[in-house]
Amino acid sequence: MAKYLLLKHYRGAPDPVNNVPMDRWTPEEVAAHMRYMRDFAAKLEESGEFVDGQALAPEGAWVRYDGEGRPPVTDGPFAETKDLIAGWMIIDVDGYERAVELAGELSAAPGAGGRPIHEWLEVRPFLTAHAPVAE
Repeated sequence: MAKYLLLKHYRGAPDPVNNVPMDRWTPEEVAAHMRYMRDFAAKLEESGEFVDGQALAPEGAWVRYDGEGRPPVTDGPFAETKDLIAGWMIIDVDGYERAVELAGELSAAPGAGGRPIHEWLEVRPFLTAHAPVAE
């Protein structure tokens, strides 16, 4: 088994087929999307392939160590995360092909008008091997 991170991207890739931002969906469309996500996770729980998953709020901050005292905090830039990543799911599957298969299925979550959004998902394997240590 191998762990993969599925990152849900709503921006930063070619436009999905059903390219209506979630903030313009009706409450019923949002509910249908969330139900699809829960049902998908439940199916993977039954097969033993689900590890965890979460939706992310649009708020956030950049933080870094800057010596002693309070670290600097800023509201951006967020080009790689805040503006792009809507959520994530961790799966534990037999291999890359299965991870891609599941990402494709997850991409069919309904959006505006109940039609699949064909969103882009990034499939990233967990790092399992450590780089050799020089002696």
